[in-house]
Amino acid sequence: MEDRTAPAPLLPVRGAARCAVAALALAGAAWAARALWQIRLAAAGMPASGPPDQGEGKHRPLTALEDGYHLVTTLGSAATVLCAITFLIWLSRVRDNARALSGQSPRYAGPWLYAGWIVPVANLWVPRGVVADIHRASAPGERLPHVVNWWWGLWLVGMLSGTGLMYAVPTDDVIERAYQKVYPLLAADVAVVAAAVAGVFVVRAVTAAQRRRGVDSVRV
Repeated sequence: MEDRTAPAPLLPVRGAARCAVAALALAGAAWAARALWQIRLAAAGMPASGPPDQGEGKHRPLTALEDGYHLVTTLGSAATVLCAITFLIWLSRVRDNARALSGQSPRYAGPWLYAGWIVPVANLWVPRGVVADIHRASAPGERLPHVVNWWWGLWLVGMLSGTGLMYAVPTDDVIERAYQKVYPLLAADVAVVAAAVAGVFVVRAVTAAQRRRGVDSVRV
């Protein structure tokens, strides 16, 4: 019997791609502001009253500079959540398009599109694998752009560092570290900012690959 199953329609991704790029830029700017505030804390030096967390459940009143850092950190966390949501929306759309273009099932099942970021150990390679699989299906025969590896390497550095994206470190503890030893904090922040910048180029590369295959209105 003849197979009359219609191919899955290609989804427009221009809007999702633009939102992902804007959110990545916003998250990168927020983490850059966080790094600059840490430099300000280090330059000011710890107050004579000691760190904000005095131990045994006691906290001293925060200085204006420390209050400002709490605000910057809160805004940065909000920007990171927004970035995650918009990036996953874009990733879901280009994944569906990749499946329609190739006619084959993705290497990673649907739940891994989200679970791959949070499941321990698997989160060290699954998200990169998802992006690589999408690009392979969208641009058969083309090499994976180097920026994908740069993006993922920088993401891992930012995620696994002691104050990185996967660690719920109290803000007062980070303030104390900034007073005492700011360079590890700055290294983690730089990795996150660089990963956000590389992520912009990943979004552009994948959407451009699908545009070459006839996805309508795919522009960044």
